[in-house]
Amino acid sequence: MDKNVHDKAWQDGTLGEQPDAKERLMERARTGEKMENFAITNGDYSHINLVNRTSKTGYQLHNADCYHSDFNHAHCFKLDLSGSSLMKADFSFANLHCANLTGCNLLGTNFKGAKLEHVIWGDYALQEQQANDAKSIGEKLDLYQQAEEVYRNLRLVSEKQGLFEVAGTFFQREMVMRRKQMPLWSINRIISKIVDMFCGYGELPMRVVAFTWSVLITFTFLFFFSGLVFNGEVIAYNAQASFSENVEEFLSCAYFSIVTFTTLGYGDITPTGLSRVLAAIEALFGSFTLALFVVVFVKKMTR
Repeated sequence: MDKNVHDKAWQDGTLGEQPDAKERLMERARTGEKMENFAITNGDYSHINLVNRTSKTGYQLHNADCYHSDFNHAHCFKLDLSGSSLMKADFSFANLHCANLTGCNLLGTNFKGAKLEHVIWGDYALQEQQANDAKSIGEKLDLYQQAEEVYRNLRLVSEKQGLFEVAGTFFQREMVMRRKQMPLWSINRIISKIVDMFCGYGELPMRVVAFTWSVLITFTFLFFFSGLVFNGEVIAYNAQASFSENVEEFLSCAYFSIVTFTTLGYGDITPTGLSRVLAAIEALFGSFTLALFVVVFVKKMTR
């Protein structure tokens, strides 16, 4: 049969539910030609072998409709399924190692026991991308809810397989989707956003480090212009002083900012006037941030 005619049969779904669909799909894949827009819904493809053993790249099955199809124990190493709908498909105990699932609809997909090491998931779930483009509030909320379900499912599967780094990423996205379902200016949403900004819901310790540096630098400048006291002399910006003298004063303010943030409080440099208020605020920021960093760091390391 001509390849174009054969592909049309796959695309209109006339082959997807045939008893020999699995064998026909494997035969088509072995041609090495890209397979696009195949409608293979509700089919039995259990134990199918879609591993391209003769190439460093996998077979390409793009934008396929695999709704409710059975791929349990399938061999899909490096299979490129990008853009496909895997909604309610069964990939239990399948080998999806290094598969490309970018832009796939993963709502209700069963990955129980599947091998998911180095799977390419894409940056965002399909429903999250659709929600960002949706016009109505109702449609957005429904898609965000679906995206949350997708991320939760992927997180739980990843945790069971010991893929904790991947699971952490899915958890962070899950919490973002939950936040976006809350009323726009609600207290819970604002608090959730702050937690995300500070530490990515406990999954991004580098955000804590970035916040620490931003606080240190900000308060260094504030102290530089509000003034500090050392041995009776004022440490502050002086328009009449030379550049090197102002740099020396700035570094002294940076030193004071660090010891205040870490609550060391050596006492050699003391705040005065407005600087007292600023020092108290920075000390509170420091106590909170250092404790937060310890919690996030320990959470990541204990995995």
